[in-house]
Amino acid sequence: MFFLDKTLAFPPVSRASKEGFIAIGGDLSPERLMLAYRNGIFPWFDKDSPILWWSPDPRMVLFPEELKISKSMRKILDREIFTVTFDRDFRSVIRACAEIKRMGQDDTWITDDMIEAYCHLHALGHAKSVEVWQGDTLAGGLYGVDLGNVFCGESMFSRISNASKAGFITLTEKLKKENYKLIDCQVYTSHLASLGAREISRGAFIRILKEENGHHH
Repeated sequence: MFFLDKTLAFPPVSRASKEGFIAIGGDLSPERLMLAYRNGIFPWFDKDSPILWWSPDPRMVLFPEELKISKSMRKILDREIFTVTFDRDFRSVIRACAEIKRMGQDDTWITDDMIEAYCHLHALGHAKSVEVWQGDTLAGGLYGVDLGNVFCGESMFSRISNASKAGFITLTEKLKKENYKLIDCQVYTSHLASLGAREISRGAFIRILKEENGHHH
């Protein structure tokens, strides 16, 4: 197990455990978070534990051109029940993701420290939100970290059914137009698979990240 100190560095992802656990400790500074994401690593821990860092293998991703929209979802989008905005209310989105009750999870992993860290990333232009409105009500949304040509989705929420799906589809279509290579969905869920996401090896994921980082810096 790797303990992080003040040095801005992570062990190579090949050293991660079978579950994808790679390191413990460090901090949630913008510099460390961006270094993590650029290397295929993300933080995930609950409020009573130290900061834990992960890089799972396989990795769930969506290539924007593989987006699947069901007929029923297409109807919902065409009827314009929802209005989708970008970066209008980041804090409300991450807070709603933290508060929403999820099956089988007693406690949220989006702690107050995480909220502040990602709001800071948002202020620096690295974290982005998608808001889904029904009238003036925030019906759903999602947020993640933008690496330039890869978007790392972090969490989504729906207060009205299909709201987060509408946001995710609208975001994916926008990223496709902007030539993003992929959306990182981290780990398998049937919800994401139904939208066209699939698992690729961690090695393949890191190679795409490195290509993109090369363009970006």
